[in-house]
Amino acid sequence: MTGVMNGAFSLTGRRALVTGANTGIGQAIALGLAQAGAAVVCAGRRSCDDTEALITAAGGSASSVLVDFTDPMAGQDLFAGQDYDILINNAGIIRRADAVDFTENDWDSVMDVNLKALFFTTQAFARDLIARQMQGRVVNIASLLSFQGGIRVPSYTASKHGVAGLTKLLANEWAAKGINVNAVAPGYIATNNTEALRADPDRNQAILDRIPAGRWGDPADIAGAAVYLCTPAAAYVHGAILNVDGGWLAR
Repeated sequence: MTGVMNGAFSLTGRRALVTGANTGIGQAIALGLAQAGAAVVCAGRRSCDDTEALITAAGGSASSVLVDFTDPMAGQDLFAGQDYDILINNAGIIRRADAVDFTENDWDSVMDVNLKALFFTTQAFARDLIARQMQGRVVNIASLLSFQGGIRVPSYTASKHGVAGLTKLLANEWAAKGINVNAVAPGYIATNNTEALRADPDRNQAILDRIPAGRWGDPADIAGAAVYLCTPAAAYVHGAILNVDGGWLAR
């Protein structure tokens, strides 16, 4: 059957860069993009061999590049001549401590990776697209803490509020240029970043009690939302922050 939705969810012929693709949410998104037909380049400060292997086993196309986003300008030279038209900004870190004890180093390190590197990498991506007069998609990985305060993660919360704001600002500037900028805000997902929470029985149970879906999210739950925002089906979606949280914010 053919119709208006024919091909609306296909990424065939597209080329995507996924940052922080070596594990967790980034790995799942990279696999999802490849399954939708995109050629995927996995970027991370650690080897993305496992992600490449998963994509290849699924019949997809993958390669990788080592990039350390603790240098916020590390993404400046990733795009020229590479024909990317999708960028997934997933790379991020977290530091936990009471606000009264939080150090300048823990503040700066998180802000550099989660916010400054995200902005300047996206800037380089957009400059390349605009120079080529091409359309493209940016999907930032935000957080529930783009909307809430959380506890013991001051720089992470500040950075993710910043990601939400930048998503809207860049959408305002680039929508008319054919560049869609959106974000996905994951809820509590079973990844390395949440291992400490899941290992604390009281905190783990308190989180589960708040989630209407009754479970921690899986990285694959985020992949579907990110892939959707890159497809023709989301052509008129600009500046959105899509919550994928098992109903947490609805509670």
